Amino acid sequence: MDNKYDAVIVGGGVLGTFHAYHALELGLKVCLVEKDAYPKGATTQNFGQVVPSGMNTKWQQFGRESLRIYKGIQSRFDISIRQNGTVYLASNEEEEQLLVELGAINSSNGYESQLLTRHQCLEKYSGLRTDYVTAGLFFPEEVTVEPRTMIHRLQKYLVTQRGLDIKFDFPVISCESTGENVTVQSTKDEEVFGSKVVICNGSDFKNLYPAMFSSSELEVSKLQMMQTKPQGNFKLRGSILTGWSIRRYEAFHECPSYSQIKENEPKGSPQKKWGVHILFKQAADGSVILGDSHQYADAGKIEDLGYDLDMDIDNFMIEEAKKVIDLPTYQIQKRWYGIYSQCKNSDLFQKTIDDNIHIVTGIGGKGMTGSAGFSKKHIATIFNKQKINL
Repeated sequence: MDNKYDAVIVGGGVLGTFHAYHALELGLKVCLVEKDAYPKGATTQNFGQVVPSGMNTKWQQFGRESLRIYKGIQSRFDISIRQNGTVYLASNEEEEQLLVELGAINSSNGYESQLLTRHQCLEKYSGLRTDYVTAGLFFPEEVTVEPRTMIHRLQKYLVTQRGLDIKFDFPVISCESTGENVTVQSTKDEEVFGSKVVICNGSDFKNLYPAMFSSSELEVSKLQMMQTKPQGNFKLRGSILTGWSIRRYEAFHECPSYSQIKENEPKGSPQKKWGVHILFKQAADGSVILGDSHQYADAGKIEDLGYDLDMDIDNFMIEEAKKVIDLPTYQIQKRWYGIYSQCKNSDLFQKTIDDNIHIVTGIGGKGMTGSAGFSKKHIATIFNKQKINL
């Protein structure tokens, strides 16, 4: 049967695509089904950075494995990976203390990082304002991706060189265990059959299992981002994360000083209200991506976030970005928002139905960094292949 597979993966974003990748690595026959004509959700609307440095100890291991996977694929097929490293820039003594503590944690974890003096930061990063930076922590192994490009190139690689079957325009309306197989049916009455099915798409999960979805602890986050016009000959290397990122990212929660420093923060600021932390990343065309903000709602009430861009948030981010780096131009050529789902009190949502249907979603902001590494372990578990090197 041409439509019978060892694994059917539902959802063509980064999480689903890397589940397909690792199933292929095990020598399985794999089909990836995607509801749209091409991937266009959170995977293509994110910032485009792979930063295990920002994750807690558990997820940093997945992120570091992701780096190895990304670089391995890039060595064989261009999926837009660029290794320019990530820097966190401290703007005061408190943030500098957190950098020192995170550097020590990563040293004990065997993850390379380098503390930079104020002078070294100013030498390394063009346009960085002398009245902003006090120190930096640099992670040389980390990479950036072009999110609107990467997923398409990755899927092309898997189809042309690894034997993946992809079916686009395949909105799933039914996923039922039928004896030895699971039948996956689309709105067009197309069917594929899988020994195992992995549902990695939040929309499909919501439609297939509405009661389970409504009782889950999933929430959604809306992130606003911008892209400047090309910056001419100006070069900005890697991912630039600032003091507000230091105060937000999970990795810093493990630092001894974190709780007290957070307690000292002022309440009620626009930065707190909109969940803003200022990031910079130069795109392949020389433009600079700026962001981002975070607004939250229960997954079943996504409409509460609205469908428009809030210009007050964008204007606030631009003014704060100008305090960090003097770009040749802050003229904006593109604005957008991304929506991703996450769990309120756990790493992600996982559920197994009838032994052979596995739901995994709600990976949140960890998707681009953590999906490749997490999917390797998850696929190995599903197919009882624990002997593979994790």
